[in-house]
Amino acid sequence: MHLFNRVTFRTPESVELEFTLAGIGNRAWALLIDYHILAVILVGFFLIWGTVAIQLTAFWSRIFGTALGLWLLAIAFIVTFAIYTGYFVFFETLWQGQTPGKRFAKIRVVRDDGRPLGLQQATLRGLLRPIDEFLYIGAFLIMLSRHEKRLGDLAAGTIVIQDQISTASATFTISEQAKLFHEQLIQTSDLSKLLPDDFAVIREYLQRRSAMSSKARALLSLKLSQQVQIIINLEQIPADVASDVFLEAIYLAYQHKEF
Repeated sequence: MHLFNRVTFRTPESVELEFTLAGIGNRAWALLIDYHILAVILVGFFLIWGTVAIQLTAFWSRIFGTALGLWLLAIAFIVTFAIYTGYFVFFETLWQGQTPGKRFAKIRVVRDDGRPLGLQQATLRGLLRPIDEFLYIGAFLIMLSRHEKRLGDLAAGTIVIQDQISTASATFTISEQAKLFHEQLIQTSDLSKLLPDDFAVIREYLQRRSAMSSKARALLSLKLSQQVQIIINLEQIPADVASDVFLEAIYLAYQHKEF
């Protein structure tokens, strides 16, 4: 395993985007933070459940006998597992591949093709996490795998990369023409049909376009503009609005539109 392993995504428009894999150190640091948060949640659950179990036992033990204690213990195990897996599934779905620990460590889970993580992928990763952590199976797979994948990543088709959105290179400038045009878009187009994944692709392009060649940038911006135009049911893009300006305006309109 290389110290700074990198992976390249090829978009449907044949544009390559390169990312740095998170590495086992960053992933372990993120997991340590998440486990501390999980510990607080689970301790709170155990305290509440213990109080409830005592009350239930006092009222129903004479009727159900020792079976009641076994049922309460089984329920506690099921809820504990649900909290454990649900924590990762909930945050990775809500925050597009990040948990509190991953956000602090500045890493993110994405699909193998670079698209944002979905509920299905997050659920698969969460359900297989206990197996990955049994005898450090996941850690060994990460160190031995070319793309640093644990079992959950292999099953879900995901990888963990360093989050580059917040870096200076990921910033971009919105033109004045786009700022004016986005107000018109809010009134004339149906932005509610634009999904979060679609918005993420537009944002990713705007953040990385400065690193593309002129030909690749023109091709990709035109392709994205045509796709977005169809999604939002826009009859025609004004002739004086370039593809880049249109995407900038969509970016602004999506953020300011109330769905």
